[in-house]
Amino acid sequence: MTQNIYDDQAFFDGYAQLGRSQFGLDGAPEWPSLKALLPDIKNARVVDLGCGYGWFCRAARERGAGDVLGLDVSEKMLEKARAMTPDTAIRYERRDLETLILPEAAFDLAYSSLTLHYIDALPALFRTVYQALNAGGHFVFSAEHPVYTAPSEPGWKLNGQGHKTWPVDGYQREGQRVTNWFADGVIKQHRKLGTYINLLIEAGFVIRHLDEWGPSAEQIAAYPDLAEEAERPMLFLMSVQKPR
Repeated sequence: MTQNIYDDQAFFDGYAQLGRSQFGLDGAPEWPSLKALLPDIKNARVVDLGCGYGWFCRAARERGAGDVLGLDVSEKMLEKARAMTPDTAIRYERRDLETLILPEAAFDLAYSSLTLHYIDALPALFRTVYQALNAGGHFVFSAEHPVYTAPSEPGWKLNGQGHKTWPVDGYQREGQRVTNWFADGVIKQHRKLGTYINLLIEAGFVIRHLDEWGPSAEQIAAYPDLAEEAERPMLFLMSVQKPR
């Protein structure tokens, strides 16, 4: 079973203070870029892998999706999602993505936001998503960038000129990383960017778009704290498709 860190009360309380928790998709600076990767989902069947508070599930319905299934391992997250969702066309289920089974050809879009870097059994998950999509179906997701997950001691350093840098070590050494973020002992899985891409290709997907995301000049002007995110990619966005 995947580590259920989101049901740790200290972690859950800390996560609740983030902008993306308080303001939903509008509080996620990468959302405009991620939204641009989405296909037309009018009447589509959608599954959200790691749905959290259900922000995307509700947004998908607003964009015309026919029905939406939100999956998460955290009961605290699901309780929050259910409390915020009056729409009966959205269902939430507690599922472990490490051992996920989905019905064949049941969805038109699979979506996931900042979840896949927690998953050890990622090759199996990609195969599961592939068979669960209709021919021509899309898989759109974001994950922490390998430059962000690789370091043994992640953090900014100041060089001699006072400029922030993000030292990277262990990039080629894939595997578990343990960090302290809102709670001690948060487990993530570091993979090279090429590994993500090759696993998707091996599962049968066609790569449509890859974005090593960084804030725009307009975003930095509006929110100066985002400036440091232009110094290294914290996350990446991908759109892939099951061939017709």
